[in-house]
Amino acid sequence: MAAPYAKLPGWVDYGLIPLINLVVAFLVAGLVVLLVGENPLRAAALLVQGAFGSGDGIGYTLFYATNFIFTGLCVAVAFHCGLFNIGGEGQAYVGGLGVAIAALTLDTVAPWWITLIAATVMSGLVGAAWAFIPAYFQARRGSHIVITTIMFNFIAASLMVYLLVGPLKPLGSQVPATRDFAEGAQLPRLDWLIEMFGMNVRSAPFNVTFLLALAAAFGVWVLIWRTRLGYEIRTMGFSPTAARYAGVRDTRIIVVTMLISGALAGMMALNPVMGDQERLQLDFVTGAGFVGIAVALIGRSHPAGIVPAAILFGMLYQGGAEIAFEMPNISRDMIVIIQGLVILFAGALEHMFRPAIARAFGGLAEGRPKPSAAVTR
Repeated sequence: MAAPYAKLPGWVDYGLIPLINLVVAFLVAGLVVLLVGENPLRAAALLVQGAFGSGDGIGYTLFYATNFIFTGLCVAVAFHCGLFNIGGEGQAYVGGLGVAIAALTLDTVAPWWITLIAATVMSGLVGAAWAFIPAYFQARRGSHIVITTIMFNFIAASLMVYLLVGPLKPLGSQVPATRDFAEGAQLPRLDWLIEMFGMNVRSAPFNVTFLLALAAAFGVWVLIWRTRLGYEIRTMGFSPTAARYAGVRDTRIIVVTMLISGALAGMMALNPVMGDQERLQLDFVTGAGFVGIAVALIGRSHPAGIVPAAILFGMLYQGGAEIAFEMPNISRDMIVIIQGLVILFAGALEHMFRPAIARAFGGLAEGRPKPSAAVTR
């Protein structure tokens, strides 16, 4: 039997190891860039410049990061219960339906903040409802949550196509989308936050949903580590047998956890639907649900790690567009390869360097002088 990994300090487990994985991922990505005949150092400079070198770049980076914070939290909450919710893509997609219902109902009669509250509640409810059926099948029928949630992604896509080319499309329109939202459903931008640092923002859709995402991250931390429900969720994820022995009803915990996870995914729709497009249209999720898996892995399923991991992927999205524009030999597909390498080393190869680091820290611990025993009289 393989020996278990040694217990490491928190700053090593949650900081050093993910950092090493990211560095190795970017080194391998640099080799890929070198193979296509481009300078890896110039590519890295363009990546950083495109993501953080201007007000618009920062705005777009944080706009993308907002999506990934919500979907990363969605995956993380399920992880803590031992569940792999791979359906964040579909839950976010139908969450857009909840946003649209609130926005189309209130955009002409209420201010934006009232509409935002209603849209947040509606998107969370719809996302949770979409996660309920896979959760019920897992809890009561033993169906595998990965299979059911990924199947529901396709059902969500088909449902949204039907709605946006039919009932929700305005008469006479040829675009598969709802009507444009009125001013009461248009979210204010956070340009001033970036302009405080002397940078101008022209077109970046960075908006108040970012603040809501940070609030959601704090709320997840409180839920998981400061409440009885969170303790039950973590116990179920660590040892279902121990949880049942302690009186935790596994059916209830699985369903409740998936409802929370689905609600977080559904709220992701607020950012692109109300904060950018200002209407509901096809394919607004653009893979954010799957990126959330990588974000949760890199962030160790902790909100304090998920937020910077989301910003990292926001940088890859925004900075990658700059690389593809400036370097003809590097296409958008190459940027996807770089993102895939980050996911590979942060996820599948997450434990590759852990044994060596554990041995190194074990040797350091053995080399320290042991405190002398107190002499009692």
